[in-house]
Amino acid sequence: MGFQTEFNSVCKFKNEQELLELLEYGKGKMLKSGFRVYPTGQKVIAYTPKNVAIAIVKITASIAEINFQGREVTAVELELVRKLTEEEARVQTDLAHEMFFGEQESV
Repeated sequence: MGFQTEFNSVCKFKNEQELLELLEYGKGKMLKSGFRVYPTGQKVIAYTPKNVAIAIVKITASIAEINFQGREVTAVELELVRKLTEEEARVQTDLAHEMFFGEQESV
């Protein structure tokens, strides 16, 4: 049992429904497996399940717990700051692919 720290600028949705609720209602929640640390109060870039930058969100709560099935999970509550423009989304997506999502090249 241990905590995994998330990247400061990455908030990736694995569930399309959670993302759609955030975009529609301005607030949402995402559930992650394992204990993770999300910096409450920080603004981050949100990514779709296909690794495409879509919005700026603010993390309002991060709760790590063991659920009723005995699994370690972290619930992250988010507030939509704003959707990204087409150009911002393209640039952020390209950068994130190079920094976080793409395969690491050997140097």
